[in-house]
Amino acid sequence: MKRSLFAVAALVLAGCAAGPPRLDTTYTSANQDSRAQYLVIHFTSEGFESSLETLTRGDGKVSSHYLVRDNPPTVYQLVDENRRAWHAGASSWLGQTQLNAASIGIEIVNLGLKGPPGAQTWAEYPEAQMEVVMALVRDIIKRHQIRPDRVVGHSDIAPQRKVDPGPRFPWKRLADEGLIVWPDAADVARRLPAFEVAMPDIVWFQDRLQKHGFSVPQNGALDEATVRVLAAFQMKYRPSRYDGMPDAETAAMLDVLTGP
Repeated sequence: MKRSLFAVAALVLAGCAAGPPRLDTTYTSANQDSRAQYLVIHFTSEGFESSLETLTRGDGKVSSHYLVRDNPPTVYQLVDENRRAWHAGASSWLGQTQLNAASIGIEIVNLGLKGPPGAQTWAEYPEAQMEVVMALVRDIIKRHQIRPDRVVGHSDIAPQRKVDPGPRFPWKRLADEGLIVWPDAADVARRLPAFEVAMPDIVWFQDRLQKHGFSVPQNGALDEATVRVLAAFQMKYRPSRYDGMPDAETAAMLDVLTGP
């Protein structure tokens, strides 16, 4: 009897030590897509060495899947795409929140705003660096089939606290390749005169900004939160002026992007 119990125990222990079960991958479900539903673009606001420190060993618990160096232009993969990186923080787009769990993050080495207070300017993105960024963006979008309306900046998904990748980032280049949504210039020009005659109220702007993807108050007031969202929209689609004030051109662009 004792020998039988020892034999059973040995078999149980052997089973526990055998590791995970063998997986049969003969069958594959058609009902699936990529974990990565969004692509979020950032700038680091600091140089390469400090950016690398922050994203790999920093105490702030910040990371991204990719870091694109400026000189020499180099792509570093810091987090496997199948794992969650901590780059988006408190965020929202198209009604989905906490986008870290469903996105891939690209951090671009760029100083953002530079210079003394009162005389600050936005740092340019070197062409060689942008060529590398564009190639990376194309590759990620193609492999994960990310929709154009889900390729966004940090300022899109967190407009109350972030401004990156800033007005110098060449969003129009992505639009020209069909990688992001963009208002057709001819359609904007056709709709502009009507908005110059009669501007929509703030309720209209808030509703259209929300339809576009932003989390924005729906209170009919031009409050600070709404101004920040308008500025984020303008910075992306009209970087020549992004004061956060509603105007006819902004209305025309929103109207084209969000439909009737």
